[in-house]
Amino acid sequence: MPSPRHTPTTRTLRAAASLLALSGLATGCGFGGIGQADKKPTLQIQQGAERADAILQETLAAVQPELKWNHGPYGDAGCTKGIAGAATGTASTDRSISILTIVSEQRRGALLGVIERDWKDRGYKITSRNTSSTVPAIYARTPDDYTLTVKVGGEGQFFLKAATPCLDDTGVQGPAIKPNTPDRKGEYPVRPDVQDEFWSATTPPAAGG
Repeated sequence: MPSPRHTPTTRTLRAAASLLALSGLATGCGFGGIGQADKKPTLQIQQGAERADAILQETLAAVQPELKWNHGPYGDAGCTKGIAGAATGTASTDRSISILTIVSEQRRGALLGVIERDWKDRGYKITSRNTSSTVPAIYARTPDDYTLTVKVGGEGQFFLKAATPCLDDTGVQGPAIKPNTPDRKGEYPVRPDVQDEFWSATTPPAAGG
């Protein structure tokens, strides 16, 4: 005699849904964010790093007068999946830029505004803002899941960062783009030391400036 068919109870279905949700939350990637390791990567990590470099250069190009800059630290981290953190064969990398132009307190809001408008014009989504008066920051995400940050650190120094989603882990090299300032000696971060007639001015910018 065949066994009677088991009909799942509401409690059983809810328990199964909870397990699936926990499994999804346990999936992560070093820099790219939660859940991206489940997506099949279409790019190799070196291509992603070059894309991140290009995004940062586009951001710099939107700022006039030109900012003086140099490369900041960069790194990569493997993406994992599941509660046990199993390797996925994918990884994420990030690139950063240190601004060496002295940006006065009176001009920092203007610079943040220029960068935010440029990101919006490119179709990037502003995901959050830190409205601190001393260490403000803006966070964004591109349609292809690159995460972007502009923040003001110690002594009013600006930093830009772009991180890739999880991509095929085939190895990654450092940035090839030449900065517009010579390398500085000393521990990171090397603080801004380049005066600019506009960005270093200690008066608020004129309306529309």
